[in-house]
Amino acid sequence: MSMTMTNQKLLLSKFQSFLLLSLSLCGYEPLVMANELIPIGVVLDLKSPVGRVAKRYMSMALSDFYAVNHNHSTRLSLLTRDSGNDVIAAASADTDYGNGLIPYLLDALQEIDTRVPYRSVIHPSSNNTEIIKELNKLKENHARIFLVHMTASLGSKLFVHAKEADMMSEGYAWILTTGLSSLLDPMGSNVIDSMQGVLGIRPYIPPSKHLKDFERKWKKNLTSIKIKSRSTTSLNFFGLWAYDTVWALAIAVEKVGCKVHSNFLKQNASNNNVDLAALGIFEMGTRLRNTILTTKFQGLSGNFHLVKGQLDPSAFELFNVIGRTERIIGHWTREANLTSNENLPKNQISKDKPKQPIWPGYTSEQPAKLRIGVPVKEGFLDFVKVEWDPLIISGFSIDVFKDVLRALPFPLTYVFIPYANKTRQSNGTYDQLLGEINTLNYDAVVGDTTIVAKRSLYVDFTLPYTESGVSMVVLMKDDESKNLWIFLKPLSINLWLTTGVAFIFTGLVIWTLEHRVNNDFRGPPEQQLGLIFWFSFSTLAFAHRERVVNNWSRFVLIIWIFVVLILTQSYTANLTSMLTVQRLQPTFVDVKEIIKKGYNVGYLKDSFVKELLIDQLSFNESNLKAYETPEKYHEALSKGTYNDGVAAIFDEIPYIKLFLAKYCSRYSMVGPIYKTDGFGFAFRRGSPLVPYISRAILNVTQDRQKSLEYEKKYFSSQTTCEDQSTTISSHSPSLGVDSFGGLFIIVGIASLVSLLVYVFKFFYSYWPVLSNDNPAESCWSKLVKMAKHFDLKDLSSYTFKGEESRVHAVASPDVFEPLPGIDDMRNHMRNSTEGSNDVVIHDDNGNLSSSSRHGDASM
Repeated sequence: MSMTMTNQKLLLSKFQSFLLLSLSLCGYEPLVMANELIPIGVVLDLKSPVGRVAKRYMSMALSDFYAVNHNHSTRLSLLTRDSGNDVIAAASADTDYGNGLIPYLLDALQEIDTRVPYRSVIHPSSNNTEIIKELNKLKENHARIFLVHMTASLGSKLFVHAKEADMMSEGYAWILTTGLSSLLDPMGSNVIDSMQGVLGIRPYIPPSKHLKDFERKWKKNLTSIKIKSRSTTSLNFFGLWAYDTVWALAIAVEKVGCKVHSNFLKQNASNNNVDLAALGIFEMGTRLRNTILTTKFQGLSGNFHLVKGQLDPSAFELFNVIGRTERIIGHWTREANLTSNENLPKNQISKDKPKQPIWPGYTSEQPAKLRIGVPVKEGFLDFVKVEWDPLIISGFSIDVFKDVLRALPFPLTYVFIPYANKTRQSNGTYDQLLGEINTLNYDAVVGDTTIVAKRSLYVDFTLPYTESGVSMVVLMKDDESKNLWIFLKPLSINLWLTTGVAFIFTGLVIWTLEHRVNNDFRGPPEQQLGLIFWFSFSTLAFAHRERVVNNWSRFVLIIWIFVVLILTQSYTANLTSMLTVQRLQPTFVDVKEIIKKGYNVGYLKDSFVKELLIDQLSFNESNLKAYETPEKYHEALSKGTYNDGVAAIFDEIPYIKLFLAKYCSRYSMVGPIYKTDGFGFAFRRGSPLVPYISRAILNVTQDRQKSLEYEKKYFSSQTTCEDQSTTISSHSPSLGVDSFGGLFIIVGIASLVSLLVYVFKFFYSYWPVLSNDNPAESCWSKLVKMAKHFDLKDLSSYTFKGEESRVHAVASPDVFEPLPGIDDMRNHMRNSTEGSNDVVIHDDNGNLSSSSRHGDASM
């Protein structure tokens, strides 16, 4: 939006008449009448239309007021003087036209996120050449919306030249402030013709019987004096204010009770007749001023009420200049904002919608459409596709933008402009396209433009509307070299080692718990060592034949078998997946390998990915190849590294998803994802539209139904294949220790607890015996004896009691006892000779016991 204004000094064109109250002038003798006559000095610019109209309105105001209030004790007498050249200029030197209004207007616009990037100041004495020069400057800056605040005389010249400069055509908007909106009647027909489509705003004058009577009297008086020009026959807003001002002054003078003999307080003497500082101060001036400020009544212009010394209109009227008439669009009030009701009853506000404005060029479409640049592409047309004759622009990015505009709380018109040269080819890179915003050729850019830090230096991006990141696409191939050892692949090397240690540890714990009470866990050392490995590993297939008799052993074995079951099932499932599904492997999973071997890689032409590959990944520029279409990607990857092809393609995830949707069975996205901020829409720096567009993007992208529609329309594939939204990791897909850490902890704790309880009981039972037998013996010797004793059978265990009874019991005459076999005798001899100091004795009660040479240890 641009603003055209003037710093012309106020010469009563807006009826700020300078009232000089003079009760006693040099040589003046008041008339002797029944009423106290109060002379009022009025200075007007009688050469201006406003000044001439104001004089007539004020004269009629006096006549009408005292016709109604004939019993007042005071009566005003207006002494009108023409301002001549600069009397008013001297009186209003600090009230340059517009300087008081513009700061407040800019603040009000800022509150509604509307910027005024340029202020055009046209001096009131400017000639036609200077006005045309300023208009051309506005045109070069691509300004389309203008807020005009100037006097009628300067405004009439401005619009004539604006039409000649073709700035009153479609796409432009001109809005007038009250000063100019209220002074259209005096303007000539050629000026009105050049203002077609201009939108004006002015205080609303409510209809009333008093106003109708005045209008009838006004036209009758003009007819009587033979004045029929349009500039004076129509009611004038400033004239009505002048009329009400005289009434307010008359009311205030009557309330204060001013007397003609009231004195002036002289400040200083001067011989200059126009020296305002030399005038005296009316001694009742303060009372009169305060009375005027508090005066309220229903005048011709509406409710007369001063707020901070200014009239406070209750409503404003919006209108179009169409033809030779003013087309009323609607009315604005604080209570109901904009409404179409023309009558606006006192206590009733209409909710009707206003009329549609007609803008320059006789169009109802919103002017100053956003000029949106769109990229012209050869590939990946699913994002942005430009078709010519007729011009049709479509694609994913375009659909998202249109849905975002529908989500805005206000309408926003636009026009798409392809960024193309004369041959309808791309006119440059994406960076150059975004640079067109900075040069004011475009207001925004919509397309598959990535949010990059350096681009944000000259444009403002909205929030992203796509996934972010750059990744690598490689060719998939059969991995024949690793099929020989694929059976090892389901588990990682760490899990294999951990499982092996767990097997050995569990076997050792079971052997310890069973060795003294179970013959299956006894024998020569080499046999027992083999048994430790055999027993634990045989549980993989549940093929162990050895029975366990110790309850602690059973407790450990139950938990261990549960762990083995989970391990075997997981191994089987993972191996099955590798043999049936994961038949293809990516040719490369590590970027460093590609860089080290000097292979070529590809990227999307004119994108920022080239800089990422060089600056962040340290690729040699000579190894980079640019491609434009998915078909070119496919061709380059198919050739491979030795046939003028590439080892990998680097691109943004949205492009990769589109590529894989078409060629998903042959390629895969691998390796890490390099962070970017995704696609966004670009606007000028400081554009107030950016926060609104960003909030609308959130609403659209978080709409699940919309997301599914986009996915189905642009990113679905007719080929049934794996979900390519996930990448193949550069690490092995084998199961790791962390997947079974809890199980190993459980079985470890169970085994340790069982082992510690057993060892504690063993030491508790036999350590005191060794200590009492030879207290002076060293601890180490005692431990050696305990170890030897651990290698003996625990004959007190129920597992050996049946065997002992069979060997030593006295034969019954009724029972035939077969002779012991060779194996039994061998076992008996071994048991009798185990331990150098141990013998088997037969006590008086017929019980077998194992005793040392000293006979002090009972097992």
